Amino acid sequence: QVQLVESGGGMVQAGGSLRLSCAASGRSFSSYRMGWFRQAPGKEREFVATISWSGVSTYYADSVKGRFTISRDNAKNTVYLQMNSLKAEDTAVYYCAAALSSSAFTSRELYNYWGQGTQVTVSS
Repeated sequence: QVQLVESGGGMVQAGGSLRLSCAASGRSFSSYRMGWFRQAPGKEREFVATISWSGVSTYYADSVKGRFTISRDNAKNTVYLQMNSLKAEDTAVYYCAAALSSSAFTSRELYNYWGQGTQVTVSS
């Protein structure tokens, strides 16, 4: 069992930056692939970024590539999402997720554990 708690959301102007954190409790955090997803009002939850257990491999949605960076610190049981050059369309609730399957990547159905989400609002 893994519990995930996101933090770092807030309101920022377009062009600004935020860093989200996701603290994990439970066993074997370093065994999980970690991902970030987001859900805007009236839309489905969508994939944002994912990172392998080792932190070596990362993958991003085209919409955030070059602007967002996912990273993890297994010693601190924490995964991060650095968001730069934010746009109004990045406004959403951002969720952290953990997957036992190393091949989960963009498929939210393959992620086993989810946080409660943190709101990010970008004003234009």
